[in-house]
Amino acid sequence: MRADTSARADSNIVPLATTLLVGAMAALLDTTIVAVALDELGGDLAAPVTVIQWVTTSYVLAMTAVIPVVGWSVGRFGVRAMWLVALALFLLGSVLSGAAWSAGSLVGFRVLQGLGGGMILPLTQLTLARAAGPDRLGRVMGVVGLVGQLAPISGPILGGLLIDGWGWRWVFFVNVPIVVVSMVMTCRWFPRDEERSGRGLDVVGLILLPSGVVALLYALTGFETGEGIGLPPLVGAGGAALLAVFVARSLRRSGPSLLDLRLFADRSFRGGTLMMFVLGVTTWGPMFLLPLYYQQLRGLSAFDAGLALAPQSVGLGLAFLLVGRYADRMPTRPLALAGMAVAVAGTIPFAFATAGSDPVLLGAALLVRGVGFGVASLPVSIALYRTLRPAQIPDATSAGNVVQRVGAATGTALMAVLLQSGFTPALTWMLVLTAVGLAAAVALPGRPS
Repeated sequence: MRADTSARADSNIVPLATTLLVGAMAALLDTTIVAVALDELGGDLAAPVTVIQWVTTSYVLAMTAVIPVVGWSVGRFGVRAMWLVALALFLLGSVLSGAAWSAGSLVGFRVLQGLGGGMILPLTQLTLARAAGPDRLGRVMGVVGLVGQLAPISGPILGGLLIDGWGWRWVFFVNVPIVVVSMVMTCRWFPRDEERSGRGLDVVGLILLPSGVVALLYALTGFETGEGIGLPPLVGAGGAALLAVFVARSLRRSGPSLLDLRLFADRSFRGGTLMMFVLGVTTWGPMFLLPLYYQQLRGLSAFDAGLALAPQSVGLGLAFLLVGRYADRMPTRPLALAGMAVAVAGTIPFAFATAGSDPVLLGAALLVRGVGFGVASLPVSIALYRTLRPAQIPDATSAGNVVQRVGAATGTALMAVLLQSGFTPALTWMLVLTAVGLAAAVALPGRPS
């Protein structure tokens, strides 16, 4: 009887997971397909690297800003309704980004696209975590992670094909048919949820957190450009003050806050979110840097750069395939430490990379780096939920995703600043940041609960 129940539950998850993954595919594709377009965007829109990085950073920050609203909106309107809203926002943002006429307009439309993409990924996680339950979470996330890697693998290659063939606008237009298919599938297979909550929205927190993060990132990039003498330090201090007020206010509130900071009292969740931040920095920063290295320093076309970057995503997919089935039973910390150690080893050749470095060696290094990050990231995502109650999953999903996206925006802005000094110091810092990730893995719990 128990086996029959489990088999029936698995069969119910398959169409739901497929529907979610088709929609998430567009958001995942966007994380890598735009990376190979940055060089052409900078030339076509006449924008320096410190400006063009905001095409990525604005998208990530918009994702960060909307993620805390996911838990509240799901309780108020239901998962299915919010899933359709997220798809619609992402679709509109994609069409407008493809029609952009300047760097400023593109950054603005990327914000709209990021609002949709920011809801798509946590809604996917939240829905699958609820449907799978704690006993099957690792297996489901492993399969989802493997399928999800098809987008990052194909993103740089598809992006290169579109850019070389039809121009950068098509890296945004390509999202349209994928999103439309997901909307049709949602109407057929996404179950309606009747449960609602009257939880209020922390509007003040929604203003404080994104404003503080944007101010700090502006200060980081403003120091390098020298924009407005004395302004970046002032803005940075203001951003730090806003974040301090947000934390103090959230901990003192008796009612619901934008992020449930009390979750950080749980050691497994605390260690998991720390690693989520570090993984955001160490994956998104190089995602900005490496396409520019291959295109500007090595002179590759967008398509060839996409091919050169593909081994890392292949490594990620292999790691998810191998580790997913065992992640529920294996301790979190040793697995993450082993993965980050492998990622460090795969990053070492890039610290010494030049325009004439062996492309086969660098491709093999990217494959190893991808395997390492894949082995490390899966137990980290499980650590977020492992010791929490089911009712805490929406808040945990919001907090974990916010921390990771802040790390992603920080990594992108940091690499844009470091790149002003040349590719050699930027690539060296890529290794240093990956090593910091290895050290941070010590904070994860040593044994499964």
